[in-house]
Amino acid sequence: MQKRSLYHETLRALIVAGGLLFMTITIGSVGFILFEGYRLLDAVYMTVITMATVGFGEVVPLSDVGKLFTIFLIIFSLGIFGYVITQVTRIVFEGVLHQSYKEYQVRKKIVKLEDHVIVCGYGRNGYQACVELEGHGEKFVIVEKRDHVVTRILESPELLYVQGDASSEEVLEVAQIRKAKALITALPNDADNMFVVLTAREMNPNITIISRASDFRSDVKLRRAGATNVIMPDRIGGQRMAKLVTQPDVVEFVEYILLQRTRDVQLLEVSCSRLAVVNYKKTIRELKLRELSGANLVGIKTGEGAYLFNPSPDIEITPADKLFVLGSPAQLYKFKEILHGSSEVSSKIN
Repeated sequence: MQKRSLYHETLRALIVAGGLLFMTITIGSVGFILFEGYRLLDAVYMTVITMATVGFGEVVPLSDVGKLFTIFLIIFSLGIFGYVITQVTRIVFEGVLHQSYKEYQVRKKIVKLEDHVIVCGYGRNGYQACVELEGHGEKFVIVEKRDHVVTRILESPELLYVQGDASSEEVLEVAQIRKAKALITALPNDADNMFVVLTAREMNPNITIISRASDFRSDVKLRRAGATNVIMPDRIGGQRMAKLVTQPDVVEFVEYILLQRTRDVQLLEVSCSRLAVVNYKKTIRELKLRELSGANLVGIKTGEGAYLFNPSPDIEITPADKLFVLGSPAQLYKFKEILHGSSEVSSKIN
């Protein structure tokens, strides 16, 4: 179940405090008017100074009935007035008002999101996923239920988040899962990840789901539940340590590219779905991709899901293919221009 947002909690506290204060002033004012015949302003004034216990004198000396009513009003209002002061102090001086306003602003931004990524869990893996997504200019929303972690998220004003249980449909609805393109669940417990995968797949059948897993036996179960890919940090960490012994330079070279330690060179996935009409079903040789852009086509994922490494120049490119291209940002931009057929580049090809 979704945890009540800080904004709604703050609003509720203010409404309750204001309601109790108004009710007490009303009861006191009506009582002084009925029992002592005060004017409305005098009755309100008398009620307020009685509630605040400031020690001012009565507007008009009280009768015995008025004194008994005043005693009742003091006992009745003392706790209410204390509650109101406590709530207002907490909201103003503990930063609750600022945090609740930020949460309200965050919710407004989340509602407008489309084609974004939902990251469930902001632990070590979730944090690193967010760093990578931010580095690639992707829009993302964090779903986290732990209070101390949410406090850490609040330290970064640009982060969008929803506080609550990621396996809850209500929480995922707030995170706009029906408009999201991908979901990463990086919760520490495999069972929790399983529930998130099941819920997310049911709510958005077309979404890409990446799940973390700790137990090797969870891999198959998570895929059956609907995960597109399953990542095991322990396995990857062990493989990397072994590779650093056997092939250290290869590992460092690949990480140098993939982990974006530099922006001078990038390995980019380019979709062919926007393949220009003039380039439709042309071979790599005919497109002259390497000659015109300077970028290297290192691999292809065909429409059937097969991977081709170091593809032959005679292979035809189709709209269902995805290309893996290595080069500088300028070279990659030129590569996409050629592939998608800008008028200026297409004339050079033909």
